[in-house]
Amino acid sequence: MQFRSPEFLLLLLLLLPMGLLLFRKGNSLKEYFDAEVLKKLQYSDALISPLLKSMLLLLAAASMIVALARPYVDEGEVKVSTSTIDVMAAFDISRSMFANDVYPSRLALAKKKFKSFSEDFKEAKIGVIGFSSRAFLISPLTEDFGTLDYLVNHMNFDSVTLRGTSVMNALEVTNDLMKESAKKALVLFTDGGDKDDFSEEIAYAKEHHIVVFVYNIGTAKGGVIPDENGAMTDKNGDIVVVRLNEKIRTLALQSGGAYMKYSLKTNDIDALAQAIKQRFSEKNVEDSTIKDVHELFIYPLMLAMFLLLMSLYSLPTKRRDDV
Repeated sequence: MQFRSPEFLLLLLLLLPMGLLLFRKGNSLKEYFDAEVLKKLQYSDALISPLLKSMLLLLAAASMIVALARPYVDEGEVKVSTSTIDVMAAFDISRSMFANDVYPSRLALAKKKFKSFSEDFKEAKIGVIGFSSRAFLISPLTEDFGTLDYLVNHMNFDSVTLRGTSVMNALEVTNDLMKESAKKALVLFTDGGDKDDFSEEIAYAKEHHIVVFVYNIGTAKGGVIPDENGAMTDKNGDIVVVRLNEKIRTLALQSGGAYMKYSLKTNDIDALAQAIKQRFSEKNVEDSTIKDVHELFIYPLMLAMFLLLMSLYSLPTKRRDDV
């Protein structure tokens, strides 16, 4: 048996003077009271004698001290296998993601879907970035999904003019943040941007072993982007209509990932999470060694409580006659 906090055992030395005080207590009373008077003041026929009570108090204190020292038994080392998946979630934060063809906007729906995604992916570490013509780190890889959901829900780029959608920026930041990972999973919440050819992004993803999963948000009919004048217009004064770009499907499929078009179903994002699990779960199993330690402090603590209750027990064996 070993102790996690053996320094507490030094408190046992204090029990010696405490014992002397307790055992001298009875003698000191005789110095102040006549024997007959003292006999009437005390329960002479109590179930537990004062001497035994003092001993029980000392043993209770000793047991508490042993419990504070936290005794334990080291039962050796155990090998355990853990499976974790590192995932970067990238939010398209370009102006087109504020289009109103999806209520209340494409970006707002992406945030809602991300919450469902993280709730269904407890075995993962997730990081978050935002990207448009530039990329922004919102959160590094973490298992603190509560904080992560808070950061995502409070992303606010209403006052920032972010034109263009550079998926390459998202890929480069993902590669930099996950440089230690042999396989990298990237989930894009986007409307596809305005590119028709993603061959450059596909080549980069393959070279750096990034598997891309796309959750594409928007409609073929398209929508307008609200602004202070009602709707965003181009340089000619015409209202800008932004439509869903499904060409980004090639990036997802050719990188080994999966493509999903948005829906209002509550469980559609779960299918994307399952696709990532199937793609990565068997590849990220790690063996680690942990110590199998059995804590024993509960036993001296329970003993201390029992002894304390016994020492405080003062019911007489029979009612004492009034004097």
